[in-house]
Amino acid sequence: MITDIHSHAWPFPDAFSEDFIRQASAAKAGETVDLTIRLDDYRDAAPPGTRTVVFGGKARLSGLWVDDKYIADYVAQDPQRLTGYLSIDPTQAGWEDEMRHGHEQLGLRGVKLLPMYAGFGVDDDRLEPLWKYAEEKQLPVLLHTGTTFVRQAPLKYTLPRLIDPVATRHPEIRFVLAHLSHPYEGECVATIRKHPNVFADISALHYRPWQLYNSLMLVQEYGVWNKLLFGSDYPFTTVNESITGLRKLNEMVAGTNLPQLNEQEIETLIFRDGFEILGIS
Repeated sequence: MITDIHSHAWPFPDAFSEDFIRQASAAKAGETVDLTIRLDDYRDAAPPGTRTVVFGGKARLSGLWVDDKYIADYVAQDPQRLTGYLSIDPTQAGWEDEMRHGHEQLGLRGVKLLPMYAGFGVDDDRLEPLWKYAEEKQLPVLLHTGTTFVRQAPLKYTLPRLIDPVATRHPEIRFVLAHLSHPYEGECVATIRKHPNVFADISALHYRPWQLYNSLMLVQEYGVWNKLLFGSDYPFTTVNESITGLRKLNEMVAGTNLPQLNEQEIETLIFRDGFEILGIS
C-alpha cells in the first residue's frame, strides 16, 4: 500500500491572492495555472487504497491562506484514507489559538509550516510554544524547504539546517523536510543523517530527473535511504507520475559508467509506511 505524506487541498482560487496566481503563472511559462483540487482526480491518478496526508497552508506574506476547517471537511470525505494537518503562520496574531483549535476541535493530526512563504525561521525562539505543543500532542511537523517562485519569500528561511537546533532540543518530534530541500539536497542529507527524528520527502522532484538522480545518489552514498518518505505534492503532480518517475531514473545512465541507484531501495521507498514512521497510523 502507498502512503503519500505530501498532498494539498484548498479552494482555488479563493485561497490565493491575485499576486500569487500571477507569479505562479509566470513560473509556468506564462500559462494561467489551475490548482483546482478534486478528490476524485487524486484517486484516479493513484493506486487503489493509497493513504494520504492532506494540508493547506498559511502564509500571509505570500498570499496563501487555507482555513483549517476546509482541510477537516476535505478529510471527512474519506477518513479511512485521508489524514489532515493543520497549518499556522506564526507571524500573525492568534496562531497559538489556531494551532490548538486545529488539533483539539478539528481533529487534525499534524502540522504543516511554510517558513519561507510566511517569512519566519524555524529556529526562531518565538516558536518554542509550537514545539512544546507538538511534542506533548505527538504531532509530526512537515515544513517546506527548498526553492520557490514567490519573489517576496526570503530564501534564508528555507535552508534545511535551520531545523538542527530545534531537532536537538525536541528529539521526540518527527520532522519532515519537504522536497528533499532542493536545490539544497546536500544540506538536507546531512541534516536527516544527523537527527534520528528528521526525515525528508521526495515530493515534486521527479520532473527534474537528472537533479533527482544526483540527489538520490547522495542519499545512497550517505546511507540514508531509510530517512526518505514518499510524497506526491498533488495537484502539482500525481502519485502515479511520481512512482513512474522514480522507477525510470536509472534509464538515464544505462550503458554508461555512471553508478546506478539501488532499485530495491527505490521500491522500498515507494512502499514505505510513512504513516507508521510519523506516528499517525
